Amino acid sequence: MQATAIAASGIMTALNRFDASARRTAQNPLDDLAGETVERMEAKTAVSANAAVLRTADEMTGALLDILA
Repeated sequence: MQATAIAASGIMTALNRFDASARRTAQNPLDDLAGETVERMEAKTAVSANAAVLRTADEMTGALLDILA
């Protein structure tokens, strides 16, 4: 299912964004603290949204299998 692959890719992208932001903050804590905090919050929201897509796709697949059974 294409939605599953897209959501998984979105989660990986968001996790990479979060990791990069955390690394930048660790290297220069006072450089752009507010901007990096926003970046991590956006990444967290993206992970949550993509996880919701995965759950919905799983539920839809389950419903389809129930119909076909």
